[in-house]
Amino acid sequence: MAVWQSQPYALVFPGQGAQFVGMGATLIEESPAAAQTVGEADEILGVSLSELMANGPADELEDTCNAQPAILTISVAALRAVESALGDRLHPAMVAGHSLGEFSALVAAGVLDFPDALRLVRERGRIMKAAGETSPGAMAAVLGLDDEVLAEVCREASNDGGEVVVANRNCPGQTVISGDVGALERASELAKERGAKRVARLGVSIASHSPLMADAAAEFGRHVAELTLADPQVPVVANGSAQPMTGRAEVAAEISAQMAAPVDWTGSVQTMRAAGIHTFVELGPGAVIAGLIKRIDREAAVLSIADLGLGLPSTAK
Repeated sequence: MAVWQSQPYALVFPGQGAQFVGMGATLIEESPAAAQTVGEADEILGVSLSELMANGPADELEDTCNAQPAILTISVAALRAVESALGDRLHPAMVAGHSLGEFSALVAAGVLDFPDALRLVRERGRIMKAAGETSPGAMAAVLGLDDEVLAEVCREASNDGGEVVVANRNCPGQTVISGDVGALERASELAKERGAKRVARLGVSIASHSPLMADAAAEFGRHVAELTLADPQVPVVANGSAQPMTGRAEVAAEISAQMAAPVDWTGSVQTMRAAGIHTFVELGPGAVIAGLIKRIDREAAVLSIADLGLGLPSTAK
């Protein structure tokens, strides 16, 4: 048993935005388990997701209908590669994922099998894309402003002409707001006036984790209701409440509402640290989650596949 396995650890998974052309290429080349997972995804979806991930084009990979299943696939491929190299299943104390990454965490916790999760996130991507076309909105990253101040800014900027909310508490000093375009623009200006170091509009027309996604979340919830979920084999820290989920009913409620609800990643990491977890193992493309965790708690240790001493490459660029 490796040193990192001798103490409580968590598996963490990235969300949309972590994709890039060529992601997981070396992992797939070096690990038969990872290659088999990607081949399985191609067969389940009936499209060459592997070709798109390997060669792009980038704009097609970034389409939410493709990015979501691609990230899930590489995350599960990384999980299986590690378990294959160890010759045993991983036994984390908790698992968690950022937004889309929550579905990868559910696979790791045994709540969903990979085929069901893959079909579900493909549908999630389709529903979100359609919502962005029928009810377009906007998102912006706000740097260097206290969350409570930003929440007040959003309340002031929201009126009959639109609503903007705090969508993602990514880490201290980095928060994402989301909502109607006009309200978001007003909030962006107010945030600068209140002392934000920077406000950066994101290149999306989907107001994720905002009330604009309420109808989309309801539609997605109907798909969730058609699935048979298992109770988590390990606690899954919920995006919304930042608290551990241990039953299938609360998981179903969480992922059904998730699309229109805020993501409290800062709170999620703090919950895991308070539970005695010191080490976080990031499985997926890139190292976005590692950076956020280190900003939330400098004392936390974050490992990638390359850090595990298994002879496997990193999935990062």
